[in-house]
Amino acid sequence: MSVKAQQNVHPQSTTYEWPTDELVKAKLDKWQDQKFGMIIHWGLYAVPGIIESWSICNEDWIERDSSSNYNDYKNWYWGLKKDFNPVKFDPDQWAKAGKDAGMKYVVFTTKHHDGFNMFDTKQSDFKISSGPFANNPKANVAKFVFEAFRKNDFMIGAYFSKPDWHSENYWWPKYATPDRNTNYDIRKFPWRWNKFKEFTYNQISELMHDYGSMDILWLDGGWVRPLETVNEEVRSWGAAIPNWSQDIDMPRIADMARTAQPGLLIVDRTVHGPYENYQTPEQKIPENQLDHPWESCLTLANNWGYVPNDQFKSSAKIIHTLIEVVAKGGSLLLGIGPKPDGTLPDTAIVRLKEIGKWVKVNGSALYNTRTTPYYQENNIYFTKNKTGKVKYALVCLEEKSVMPATIQWKTNLPAKGTKMKWLQTGETVKWIIANGVVNVKLPKKLSKHTVAYPALAFSFASAGL
Repeated sequence: MSVKAQQNVHPQSTTYEWPTDELVKAKLDKWQDQKFGMIIHWGLYAVPGIIESWSICNEDWIERDSSSNYNDYKNWYWGLKKDFNPVKFDPDQWAKAGKDAGMKYVVFTTKHHDGFNMFDTKQSDFKISSGPFANNPKANVAKFVFEAFRKNDFMIGAYFSKPDWHSENYWWPKYATPDRNTNYDIRKFPWRWNKFKEFTYNQISELMHDYGSMDILWLDGGWVRPLETVNEEVRSWGAAIPNWSQDIDMPRIADMARTAQPGLLIVDRTVHGPYENYQTPEQKIPENQLDHPWESCLTLANNWGYVPNDQFKSSAKIIHTLIEVVAKGGSLLLGIGPKPDGTLPDTAIVRLKEIGKWVKVNGSALYNTRTTPYYQENNIYFTKNKTGKVKYALVCLEEKSVMPATIQWKTNLPAKGTKMKWLQTGETVKWIIANGVVNVKLPKKLSKHTVAYPALAFSFASAGL
């Protein structure tokens, strides 16, 4: 069945509210040190290798095979449960690949919009642990994913979709399903909506109480929100937003979650306020530097989940993206889609190793850094360590270009007499300031050679801002 769909469905919030809880602030500061994470989309959609969840949503920007009947299509999709048997499921491989890339935190999809649970929830039988994979020792998939990444010192995040299109209390079988929202007026049927709220609360409670230490609760589906937080930006998403509140009582959920997991970061995507501890622009990087916490969630290939013959971005492209994101004050959450058998695509593993080879020796210019006001000059980005005493210049180089003999910039002047280090080798490089321009001379052995590095990084003592 052919499915085409728009994937960028979450814009960035336009306002930010800093947390007041001291434990949350401390966790947020720690998270801002990590800079690089992995988001894993894995579910029923991996079996046929199609877009995650959205093919069953009945909106006019989604295209399906014109010969298919919509209800037949949904039943076929739900029926993939009987075919999802990832007998090679290897979360240790995933964690190793993330660590090899230099990643520091993970966000795993415990449930996407289609409602298929990748954890052993007691609230539904629509789950990985209730199909052909049920008798596998690792049937409670999320538990083993979190354990594997925890063993590798990752911060742990649970992705959870607030809408659940499989739940009869969200998409009521009594009615057709015209779009991504509830298909009934919850003002007329508050008892049904209350059932859904309790279902959601109970599932999140399971994740917060039964799956070990948790750092991030990453909530997707921003159209499920209190009515007072719906603005024109939300209404422009391309789907009808109802004129009633789809409030799931976030204060109650947050109180429960943080009682179980003190200091927990909650990311209620695009719902500005106390439960969006950092912003999440999707498939894009903000145009300018931001002074509050955020992450760009981008894909390594073209899709969030596994799609056969997907086109992967080059390692240089990802490294350049990581540099730009960090210089602008954010973190990069890179999307990976495991295959239906439970292993990562070979190309993904290769790309992550290539990225990690560069990050391993240049990571001090990224990790534990903060923004500096003059953060970009052409292809050069700047960061500073948390004390502000050391700055870093990161030079993005075009692939297969000739290595320049000299690097120049005008802002972020080094302190007089400081030694400048090229992080790739640890060697000291010569530099001068002439007519207000910093000139960094690269070692002769590199001149006239084709670029072997996606970027160059230099450290130096700062002369000021």
